[in-house]
Amino acid sequence: MNEQLHTFIQVAESGSFSKAAEKLFVSPTAVMKQINLLEKHIGVPLLIRTNQGVELTEAGKSFNKDAAIFLQHFQEAVLRIRQGRQGSQHVIRVGTSILNPCKVLLDLWNEISDPYPQFKIKIVHFEDDAYTLPATYRTLGKNFDFIVGPYLTEDWEDDLQLLELGSYRFCFAVSRNHRLASKKTLSVKDLYGEKLAVVRGGKSAVIDGIRDFLIVNHPKIKIKDVPRFYDIDVFNRCEQSDTVLLTLDAWVDIHPSLVTLPSDLDFTMPYGLLYPLNPSEDVKSFLEIIIKEMKSKRRR
Repeated sequence: MNEQLHTFIQVAESGSFSKAAEKLFVSPTAVMKQINLLEKHIGVPLLIRTNQGVELTEAGKSFNKDAAIFLQHFQEAVLRIRQGRQGSQHVIRVGTSILNPCKVLLDLWNEISDPYPQFKIKIVHFEDDAYTLPATYRTLGKNFDFIVGPYLTEDWEDDLQLLELGSYRFCFAVSRNHRLASKKTLSVKDLYGEKLAVVRGGKSAVIDGIRDFLIVNHPKIKIKDVPRFYDIDVFNRCEQSDTVLLTLDAWVDIHPSLVTLPSDLDFTMPYGLLYPLNPSEDVKSFLEIIIKEMKSKRRR
């Protein structure tokens, strides 16, 4: 309707379709089409077509007096709606890093986001540095609202919550020059005589369970405890020292000089959306949408 009113006003002022088309930077045919649609919508002729141009009918003269006011009110209403929509937009800040990429959440959100235009995603980068990561997780909610990744330690219970999306399997990563690199999979017994780096940057029942299982049942593996979080430096050190690294299948492409191989370990690590203990109202609403849509997908 906005375009039809604007076209009608130009035709009434110009006195012809061709002159109105020049002012509107469209073809005369496009102008006539808009006028025809407007007349059809109103139900009465607004113009008299002649060889010399067009003239307003009595109804057209009456309508012309109000058309500019209609158009102004329409444009003001659209502006108010758009401003109101912008004012009600909620920005959800998602942290992303090499070890904690946000793609899982973005892929999920892109599938379900159409009914929720009020939410916008802002991606915020952070560093995978073992020495700064504890503070990053403790202050979740300050610089970003979510991190997508594995729940690596129960020490986080006092600082954040997890909306579980799935689980990762444990694998072994070795240098491409390592004697085991050519294998398709690695069994625990393949590691006999090898050093295995086990990252224990906090209290983790899963990782501690793996470590205890290996010590008790496979003492021929030399466990090397790494008292820090997983970070890029851990991957670098394992590649340089030919140490086998206990890792996750989600990190298969982290280091180009490491080969990540499936293992026969029957352990998994939960992963999902990490968010603050006391989330904002926007974050709560966003979580409710994610949970609702996940339940809906499971029922299909």
